[in-house]
Amino acid sequence: MAISTIRKLTTQIHRLPPLSSHILTRSSATLSTSKKVSDRIVKLFAIDPEGQKREVVGLAGQSLLRALTNCGLIDPASHRLEDIDACSAECEVNIAQEWLERLPPRTYDEEYVLVRNSRGRILNKHSRLGCQVVLSPQLQGMVVAVPEPKPWDIP
Repeated sequence: MAISTIRKLTTQIHRLPPLSSHILTRSSATLSTSKKVSDRIVKLFAIDPEGQKREVVGLAGQSLLRALTNCGLIDPASHRLEDIDACSAECEVNIAQEWLERLPPRTYDEEYVLVRNSRGRILNKHSRLGCQVVLSPQLQGMVVAVPEPKPWDIP
């Protein structure tokens, strides 16, 4: 009985595909995943407080704030990323006119935070919170201006 079981197992093992095909399938799946990440790249431009145009690279689905933070234009310690309830409007940016129509309108919460933190200055239609702008392929090449830190925020 033990010999017949061993024979059955041996025939089943020989029927399995070679291990190398599993390795090739796994590595090609990894390559295709990497390609998909590159398809998600969104390049845009930010005008820093000194007036220099800087290229910013983000990923589709990521917030504009995250992309600006990753390239050092916004201090990550000054904002709780993507949490509008804790927002201090430190991620406020100005969007170039030709890109405004490609963005969804401000939400009530975003409008409230911008008005609350305007401190008497006139709020313009270009003002958006970077934490509320979600990058997409349609925003490839967008131009934003990162304002100087507000006077009450400078240490």
